[in-house]
Amino acid sequence: MRQFSVRYNLLFSAAVCGVAAVFVSSLAVALAERQEVNELLFKQANVLEAAGLVKPGEEIGKEEIEKRFAAVEPVVIDLSTGEELPELDAADFDQQRVKKDPARSREAPPNRAGIFRLPEQAQVFKVKGDGGELEKIILPVEGYGLWSTLYGFLALSADTRTIEGLTYYQHGETPGLGGEVDNPRWKALWPGRKAFDEDWNPEIEVIKGAAGSPAEAPYKVDGLSGATITSRGVTNMLQFWLGPDGFGPYLEKIRVRKGVA
Repeated sequence: MRQFSVRYNLLFSAAVCGVAAVFVSSLAVALAERQEVNELLFKQANVLEAAGLVKPGEEIGKEEIEKRFAAVEPVVIDLSTGEELPELDAADFDQQRVKKDPARSREAPPNRAGIFRLPEQAQVFKVKGDGGELEKIILPVEGYGLWSTLYGFLALSADTRTIEGLTYYQHGETPGLGGEVDNPRWKALWPGRKAFDEDWNPEIEVIKGAAGSPAEAPYKVDGLSGATITSRGVTNMLQFWLGPDGFGPYLEKIRVRKGVA
């Protein structure tokens, strides 16, 4: 059996590692664009589901997602004032990137949702009817559960009070417990609930146990069995993002324009 020197073995190993590194790097670059497209489609599908334009659990392909998303208008707003910013490209806006930029974000006030920084601008989505009238608003929401930050979308009707749907697209909660935020049965409990009380204070909450129908308990949703902390996290994040430090100013402007404030 032929013996190789230590130097040869080291050089050979280095060459193999170098070729492998080049291959992996090239593959990552080649797939980066496709990955970005898939991430965008996944986000759009979740916006559609929150808005009720895709049924929970319904699987649709790229063409159908793009077709249905044509009814959705992304908009960038100033989070503090609630003003829309048409000069910014809403289609390519990356809210998470903005939040990580010290020049475009600020420290969040103390809150129970586990949110530490707020972007100066945020992206919302509007669904309009055939006549151009506003029908639904979809808001990105995030906050800490038990093990992770949950990222999702909350959809409101044009009155800004009635909830149309809630969906989460990224989290690390325990499967079968906090991970039940993905369960279509639980998500089906949200449409028809009320986000605000009569004085426009965020009132929606996930309680321990069963809440009843929207007519019986308009401000309450069934808790996640065995996942009290995740349930509390959902309550905290929704009340934060519906409040004055979240999308409260934007929703108030919509109500003023519609004469319902």
